[in-house]
Amino acid sequence: MDSQNKYWFPAKRYGWGWGLPVRWQGWVCLAIYAGCVALVFRSLQPAADPVMFAISLVLLTLGLTAVCWLKGEPPRWRSGD
Repeated sequence: MDSQNKYWFPAKRYGWGWGLPVRWQGWVCLAIYAGCVALVFRSLQPAADPVMFAISLVLLTLGLTAVCWLKGEPPRWRSGD
C-alpha cells in the first residue's frame, strides 16, 4: 500500500469484495460491527424472536457493507495477480 492509498479496506485478491482492513479506521469499524453483532446475540435470542434477530443482523451487515463500499477499493471481480 503506498502513502497515497487512503482505502480502509483493500479489494480481495480473488473474487469480489473486500479483505481485512489495512488502516486503523477500518479495524475500529470492524470492531464496532463485531461488538454490535455480539450485542444482538446477547439481547435478542434467535429462538425467541427469529425475525427481529435476522433483521438486526441483516441491517448491521448492510451497514458494514456500506462502509466498505464508501471507504474501500472499488469492488470488481478479481482472479489474482
